[in-house]
Parts: sequence; structure tokens; C-alpha cells
Amino acid sequence: MFCHQCEQAANGTGCNKVGVCGKQPNVAALQDNLLHGLQGLGFFASKARKLGATDPAFDAFLIEGLFATVTNVDFDAARLANIIVRCAELKNKAQKLYEDAFKEAHGIKARTFENGAPSWVPAADLVTQGEQVGIEKLHSDPDVRSVVEILIYGLKGMAAYADHARILGKTDPEVTAFIEQALAATCDPELGLMDFVNLSMECGKHNLTVMGLLNEGHVDNYGHPVPTPVNTGTKAGKGILVSGHDLKMLEELLKQTEGKGINVYTHGEMLPAHGYPGLKKYAHLAGNFGGAWQDQAKELPQFPGAIIFNTNCIQKPADSYKDRLFTWGCTAWPDVTHIDGFDFSAIIDKALACPDVAEAPGKEILVGFGHNAVLGVADKVIEAVKAGDIKHFFLIGGCDGAKSGRNYYTEFAEKVPQDSVILTLACGKYRFNKLDFGDIGGIPRLLDIGQCNDAYSAIQIAVALAGAFDCGVNDLPLSMILSWYEQKAVVILLTLLHLGIQNIKLGPSLPAFLTPNVLNFLVENFNIAPITTAEEDLKAILG
Repeated sequence: MFCHQCEQAANGTGCNKVGVCGKQPNVAALQDNLLHGLQGLGFFASKARKLGATDPAFDAFLIEGLFATVTNVDFDAARLANIIVRCAELKNKAQKLYEDAFKEAHGIKARTFENGAPSWVPAADLVTQGEQVGIEKLHSDPDVRSVVEILIYGLKGMAAYADHARILGKTDPEVTAFIEQALAATCDPELGLMDFVNLSMECGKHNLTVMGLLNEGHVDNYGHPVPTPVNTGTKAGKGILVSGHDLKMLEELLKQTEGKGINVYTHGEMLPAHGYPGLKKYAHLAGNFGGAWQDQAKELPQFPGAIIFNTNCIQKPADSYKDRLFTWGCTAWPDVTHIDGFDFSAIIDKALACPDVAEAPGKEILVGFGHNAVLGVADKVIEAVKAGDIKHFFLIGGCDGAKSGRNYYTEFAEKVPQDSVILTLACGKYRFNKLDFGDIGGIPRLLDIGQCNDAYSAIQIAVALAGAFDCGVNDLPLSMILSWYEQKAVVILLTLLHLGIQNIKLGPSLPAFLTPNVLNFLVENFNIAPITTAEEDLKAILG
């Protein structure tokens, strides 16, 4: 196997024996095989679409299939094999759709494609086949391959957000058309470096649309987030812990557990759920347990109730809680009960059979500072800036992880001057969100914007501030200090680059899939820089 799509790639170069995430070589090969099949499906679906022939089954499957290959999502070899079989069925259907549309349009038979992803047919041994089509075989030129990887990882990250939005009924045909087009492009040996640079920027543009759709889905269903204190302790009684990102799944679970004497707790990226009026109305949404995803190995054994992961960030479960662990959606682990659809009776029964969660006091933390809440007090913020009470804004957030060097973000937040406001999002906030930062004239110095996809809110806040001060976003006293881990962070970065945002500091280490030439391109065009130390970076930013 070879995989370097996440920040924790072994030795900073790539995992070639077992994934640092826990991914076994057979699973890695199956994911590579699935990606190859998705390229073939995208190839024919794109060609058919250009002739006016479409099938919504392709759209949904491409999104789910790409999501299944994101880091820490699907570790179940049997499940991946079934997805590959389905991919082959749809790829053949897309090919026939294209050939029929071509014949109708031109009166002649379409030419056949004998090489690469378009000709892909699943072999009897899917693992061996997958080993022949890994990411390192995408292109012979290392710089072109590097940018192709950026595009593919961006597509994977965007697919994750598109899946959440689709579950809430929010889709956009232009987004799915682009996914098909981009996958088809990765099969084209005639395309060069700048073709894939442009496609990567376009991926960032479409991801802004997807994050907007997801925000719309959340707001339509649950209202705008409002500032809300969340208890990090536990209440006595039965409990279910929900980890991941999907709010629709949480809502359905809350409905089905109402009146059953079960307290529901959030974990990881589910923390922002407490800020939504449509979710916080449930009295048994009791609080948040634990921190970021990488701490689950030490935290989850301490939670005696049932546990469910509804999106990525699952790790190898310990035997102490594996029998009360469930997965949902695209997330899966071998020998762990997977729930399809929205019938949560199995996990409810398990929770009722588990020992009670003990009463334990916890600190209260504030969430719910989405763009609507922040812009609701924009006049106070602008006034504070003009009066010199607020001199700088720092966006400190992103994906957290276990690799050394991430204490930087805690140190940076602690050293930010008292006349500065910290915006944060994603699970990177767990590095410092229990610290007391105080306020500036009643405005909290730490504003939790939400999940990683709520980078959309951060962008809306930045654009509104730029409008208020009649300047560009890059001219604002705003600095972005981002941590990355997996492919959703990649596509958010592409979105920021698409918007022309510069001077981003990225860490704790740069992606292993960036070649020196590609990195130099990003530095020259966007002034991206790796983090150094909190002291040095603050000095460089503030002068």
C-alpha cells in the first residue's frame, strides 16, 4: 500500500505497511480500486451529460463513493467490496448511456476506450487489482501528479460536505457535473499542470457552493445557531454518545429517544449542534463529552453508554466498548453494527441495557457564533475596531490530530494579545476552547463558529467586515492560522485560494503530496507559509 492523503503520513512521506489511521493494506487497495472505478464512472457520466443524458443515481453514488475513501471513514473491506461491485454496475450503465446518446446525436457508434479507468472492470481479486492502480500511478510527472492529487483530495472533501447537504435535501447539478468532469480529467493523459491547477481552483469554487448549501440545509431545518453554553460534564442516567458531523442523524436520534430516559451527548465535531434552536430544544441533548477525534481511544472507554459515529473520524475501537459501538452513513468498521437509514431502535435498546452514566460536573463552554450571530453584533465589532479596542482577528482552527506539534495552536491562542478576537472552527478548537479568554466590551474574545464546513460562516464574516471597512479581505487585520488533517481541510484550503485569500499559515506540517515546485507555486501566488513557533509567527503577523 501507499497512502499520504492525510497529515499524519508515516515519516512525513507516506504509509506503506499499515496506515497510521489504522487502515489495513487490503482496505487501502480496495479504496484505490474504488477510486479508479469512480474515475471510470465519472468519465462516462461526464461524456453522457455533455450529450444531454444524465442519471441521478450517478450523482448520489459518486458522492458516497468518494466519501468512503476519505481518511477515517470506511475501514470495512467487505463493505468496500460491495461498493466496488455497485460502482461497476453504474459505470457500465453510464457507458451505455453515453454510447446510446452518442449514436442518437451522431448516427454512428461511439469509439471504445481500451485503457485506464474508462476500461476498468472489477477483477476476481479486488485487492490485487487495487494494488495496481494506486495514487502514485496517476501520472509519470511528479509535479502533475501532485496537483492531480490535490484535485482528487479536494473532490473527496467536497463529496463529504455534499453528502451531508444531500441528506438534508440540498443539491446542485452544477456541482455533480463538475465532480464528473474533474474525475474524467484525471483520466486524460493530454492534460498538463495548469489544467489541473485550474480544475483545483474550480473545485474550491464549487465547494463554496456546497458549504453554502449545507449551511442552508442546517438553517432551514434547525434555525441559525445562537450563542449557547454547553456543559462538558455528564448527568446520571442512560446515555448515547454521538460523534461525527451529521445533524440530521442527531435530530432523528433525539426524536426517537425522547421520553425514554436516555441522555444524548455530542462528541468531536458534533459539539456545534447545541447552538441550533431546532436541536437544543430537546431537553435530553444533555451536553458534550470528550474532545477531538484522536482522543477517543482514551475517552470512549470512560463512557459506559452506547456510542455511534455518523461520519468520519472513527478509530480502531477497543474491546471495552466495541460491542456498544455503532456506525451510520458512509462510516464503517469491521464487526461493528452498522445502521442503515434512520431506525435507531438497535442503539436505543443497547443504551437501555448499558450501565448508567454517572453524574460528573463539567465546565461550560460557549458555541453558536455562526455568521448570523456575529453579524448581528457587527455594529459593536466595527465600533470596537474603529475605537482601537479590537486591533486584530485571528482564525485559529481546522482539523486536530495526534501527531506532535499541535500544541502550537494552544500556545498561539494563549499568546494572542488581549486586544484581539479569536475565531475558531472544527475540532482544532479543542486545543484551547476550555480556556478563559474573557471579552472585549462584552464581545467574547473566543468565538466558536462551528464545524469545519462552517468555514462558510468565517468567509461570510470576513467578507462583511471587508465591506464595512471598504477594503479587500486580505487588507483586513485578519490572520488565518490553520491546522489540517484530512481531505475536507484540503478542499477548504482550495476554497480560500479560489477566493484569493493570502498569507495563510498552515501546519503542523505541510502535505506530503506537495512537490517542491508545487509548494513554490503556492508560496509565490498565495504566500502560504508553514507555521514556525507561536512567538515568531505572532511577531511576523503583528510586527
